[in-house]
Order: sequence, then structure tokens, then C-alpha cells
Amino acid sequence: MSIKLDGKLAAITGAASGIGLATTRALLDAGATVVLVDRNKDALDQLVAELGDRAVAQVTDLLDADSCNAMVPEILQKVDHIDIMICNAGSYIGGDLADTDPAAIDRMLNLNVNAVMKNVHAVAPHMTERKTGDILVTCSIAGHAPIHVEPVYSASKWAVTCFVQTMRRQLMGHGIRVAQVSPGPVISALLSDWEPERLQRMKDAGALMEPTEVSDALMFMLTRPRNVTIRDMIVLPSNFDI
Repeated sequence: MSIKLDGKLAAITGAASGIGLATTRALLDAGATVVLVDRNKDALDQLVAELGDRAVAQVTDLLDADSCNAMVPEILQKVDHIDIMICNAGSYIGGDLADTDPAAIDRMLNLNVNAVMKNVHAVAPHMTERKTGDILVTCSIAGHAPIHVEPVYSASKWAVTCFVQTMRRQLMGHGIRVAQVSPGPVISALLSDWEPERLQRMKDAGALMEPTEVSDALMFMLTRPRNVTIRDMIVLPSNFDI
């Protein structure tokens, strides 16, 4: 049994590309209104013109504290409420820690961890007052296994896994479902930071997925009856060896 999403109001960070855009399209197809959150104004303007009246642009830079803090209030000036919050924006760092720029570490942890926490902190009171809501976070298989070629990224996703599962227990008594999807490698801008040899090897092995494979998982999670929470769904390419 699945529930309908007609008339639901969703907000998605990192919505201008990759998993965020694929999920936006899926939600729109299911009848929801979607607030696309991204820092790329030009991309958002083009997308809302293409996607129609139920696509709403929200320009937010999650790495800017003031912009991040203003995100939920600004969304609620554009739509009546938020039924679904998908914290999807993220970045990637791979390679040896010794070769990693400290500024890049700060940026990635701020986006992958701190922004997620602040977005949930901002939307949870709104959903608690309404006694309903869904908060989904894009995590990673790296949040379940210590990937030796990406220690900083894996650490950020382990932090997200812990945060999501503790918040699930804090909010479940308020009618709010909190969950995550943990994909393996997805063909997206995130992989532009992969070592070229590793990327080519994975492509040749058929060990990468399309963003729609992850958006399909998110849609399955969102359409379960309210008494069911898919607390984490790991979605891997069949030839991904981990």
C-alpha cells in the first residue's frame, strides 16, 4: 500500500542538479509542489520556467550562515507549509588526508553536516506544531563503511547517519518521520572530484548509478503509510564492491 503525494509541499536542497533534480521531477510528477533550494540562481530560474507553476525557486547559500538561517522562513513566505524536507546538498573530498586542503575540509563538513543539522533544527518546530512531516537526508554508503580513499567524506556521512537516527527517535512521537537514503556512487557533479583513474575504472565496471535510482528510493520511502518509516535505504550499483 502506498499513499498519494498530491498537494504535498516539499523543499529540497541541492535541487538544481543530480539527485536533487531527479527527486524534484519525481515529486512534481506525483502531484507535489516543490521548492527548489540551491545557490545557483540562474539554474533555478531556468528550471522553474521549465518545470511549471508547482516548482518554486529558493536561492540559498547553505555555506553562508545568514542565508542558511533564513532558508526555512523564506520558504514559508512562498508556500503555506512544509510537508517534506529533503536535505540533499553535499560535497565530496577524496584522497589522502595529507593531501587535503584544510579550507576544503571546513567547507565540506559545514555543508555535509552542519547545514543538515541547521536545516532540521529550523524545520522541526514547524512540523512539530503541525504534528506531521517527513525529513529525509541524502547520506551515503560511506556513512556505513570506512572508505579508506575518502576519510573526510566518510566521517561526514557517519556523522549524518548518527544525527538522522537520533533525530528519528526524538521526533517520532510528534508525527514526524526522519530517515535517510544511503546510495553508492551516483553519476553526478560530486564525482568530478574523484581521481580520473578511479572514475574510469568504476564506469568500465558498471559500478555507478543514475540519480533516478536514488530518487526512486526516496519516493518509495515517502509513499509508505504514516505508520511505517523506512529508516535507511542503502542503494548500490550491482557491481559496486564494498
